[in-house]
Amino acid sequence: MTSSQISSAQWLLLVFCLPSKNGSVRVSIWRKLKRSGALALPTSGYLLPNDPDNREQFEWLSSEIRKHKGKASVAQVQSFNDLTDKRIIQRFSAARDGDYQRLLRKLKSKPTAQHVSAVRRKLLEVSAIDFFDSPLKRKVETAISAAGDGTNKKAGKTVKSKAYVNRTWLTRHRPGIDRCASAWLIQRFVDSKARFTFGIEPEQVPEAIPFDMYGDVGFGHRGDDCTFETLCSEFALREHRLKTIAEIVHDADLHDDKFGRPEGSAIDRVLKGWAKREISDNELIRKGMELFEGLYEGLATSNAKIKKG
Repeated sequence: MTSSQISSAQWLLLVFCLPSKNGSVRVSIWRKLKRSGALALPTSGYLLPNDPDNREQFEWLSSEIRKHKGKASVAQVQSFNDLTDKRIIQRFSAARDGDYQRLLRKLKSKPTAQHVSAVRRKLLEVSAIDFFDSPLKRKVETAISAAGDGTNKKAGKTVKSKAYVNRTWLTRHRPGIDRCASAWLIQRFVDSKARFTFGIEPEQVPEAIPFDMYGDVGFGHRGDDCTFETLCSEFALREHRLKTIAEIVHDADLHDDKFGRPEGSAIDRVLKGWAKREISDNELIRKGMELFEGLYEGLATSNAKIKKG
């Protein structure tokens, strides 16, 4: 959310009433409001920052309330005469800080692989409603990284990237999520002039650099890392957005739910759908790389939220 999105009509207000006999519906609506990150006002109604996603949330809830013979209205509100914008933001931030503190306590008390995975999944939910970018989010991410997955990995030496510039890169036919993500990473951060070719025998293209090939050649799966993770490690690519993408690709490619990142399954299905069509390997990897460029930029947009104060 950008400052311009919250400057004209800053807030969305949902007010509603339900018949008193609909206790179960009331509880269901309350749970959905809680998941949406809505702030309960001291008087009545629920508040969210004004953006298209939040408006859709409130409109769907309004439809559900009316379906159960209740009444609901969604209003765009510029300001409140008894509650300043700064105070509203503080209350939103305090709610998310509480969520993050609970995750930190859970990691500290039970740092097992199972609990780390559960905290990762919960972190996704909390991050989605962290409208004002709490600094505690990064603390949770750091704690998750420190907890790891129960294994102790020793960092290896990184390769010198100069040897990998203006090269041909070889991977298998019909690239999927790991290979498309890896190709994007290579061209975006390692070799801007990278060319990609496809095959199953590295010996047939001896000048090419293999990646995600069968066997222990080039850059591929190492330990429980997918190829994208291997490339990030080898070329010392440690940007926060790349770490997020690495977790998404890992879970979609290896299906082990290590990071609790469900987003990659949708990308994986899109790529598999394209692979069934009569398009070339080059077109398939190009389309996949465009997806990951969009994801990379989208992750930057999702972090560009209003700061406190």
